[in-house]
Amino acid sequence: MEFEKLIEERYSVRNFKPDHLPQDVVDKIISEGHKAPTGCNYQPQRILVLNTDESVQKLKQCTKCHFDAPCAMLVCHNKDESWTRKYDGALSSPVDAVIVATHMMLSAHDNGVGCCWVMHFDPFAMKSTFNLPDNVEPVALLVMGYPSDESKPLGLHFESRPVEQVVFYDEF
Repeated sequence: MEFEKLIEERYSVRNFKPDHLPQDVVDKIISEGHKAPTGCNYQPQRILVLNTDESVQKLKQCTKCHFDAPCAMLVCHNKDESWTRKYDGALSSPVDAVIVATHMMLSAHDNGVGCCWVMHFDPFAMKSTFNLPDNVEPVALLVMGYPSDESKPLGLHFESRPVEQVVFYDEF
């Protein structure tokens, strides 16, 4: 799909068909996320694929924003494998994980899969429920599946602030 068309048509899907994603589609989304740039190419992202009835049921204990999606991917970062900015100690790994998640979200749409970025989840419940190591922090949850026939963008999807309010040149 042409990139401009992809970003124009993609929206947050919150109404899904019940079918789990086939493994080849999951693999494609993961592969395209894996090509995302990361700080010094350290690749600190860790992705937990939840594509079974059992894992999706466990997910529902961690967030109310699951939208009954048949699949989800929890994008995390490994704090111990992060490039660190020397001036203030900032880690690149949370940003790296977000870039990976964005690639995956766009890949999902390009492959006919609906997706919704969710940050409304209990990170402590996620860590406990899915046995995440202490050094692995969840950043974004991508709930996904094939959009139902009733799926459509929410009204706010079509509203944007004027670009002049968010872009500045030379100084604020």
